[in-house]
Amino acid sequence: MLAWEQKHFDLAVSDAFGFHALQLGFPQCDALAANRMPHQFMACDSQPSDYGLDKPLFLTNYEALPFKDASLDLIVLPHTLELSFDPHATLREVERVLVPEGRVVITGMEPLSLWGGSKAIGRGVPEFGDLISQRRIRDWLKLLSFEVDHHTSGCFCPMLRTDRWLHRMRWMDTVGSRWWPLSGAVYFVQAVKRVRGMRLISPVWKKSKQRAAATVTTASKGME
Repeated sequence: MLAWEQKHFDLAVSDAFGFHALQLGFPQCDALAANRMPHQFMACDSQPSDYGLDKPLFLTNYEALPFKDASLDLIVLPHTLELSFDPHATLREVERVLVPEGRVVITGMEPLSLWGGSKAIGRGVPEFGDLISQRRIRDWLKLLSFEVDHHTSGCFCPMLRTDRWLHRMRWMDTVGSRWWPLSGAVYFVQAVKRVRGMRLISPVWKKSKQRAAATVTTASKGME
């Protein structure tokens, strides 16, 4: 799962330009590794035990980020929303601190998948909080004026303990994106913050008085 996510994060952030990028949560994955922005930050809601990334670390609530409005160009959320106390409030904060045309990249675990089904019965899946479907994430982004420009799913193979069975079931990853694209264990969503252009309303000026028509003398045919 981490290898699949790292691959897609690298592809997504490598061509994202700007000055300030933030990874929100899940420091086990360096989601900004392929990004070239000069200022990169990590924010977590608790102190990581083995934090080894070369990025400034902020300890903060996800629902109240310590950044100014419209101050970040890119934010990545690897499994952040399903670990957040209030995922919708977290997404609103992301919208607040992103600049217009800024990008957000989100990964999460799909509840309507083999892995999500295992979690529902208390087996196999690590504790990722309350799982949020890709469809709901896209609806939330739309309500916050984001435009989703890419989404995909991966990890269609069930969770297996041995390499032997994992190799045997690898075919599911090959055909899964074609036959059941929304049933992958993990989804990946990219979106852009859109801000509608403002229309300046000019004041209503008083109509200027009509100019008096100039008197024009014309010569008629009968005049001498």
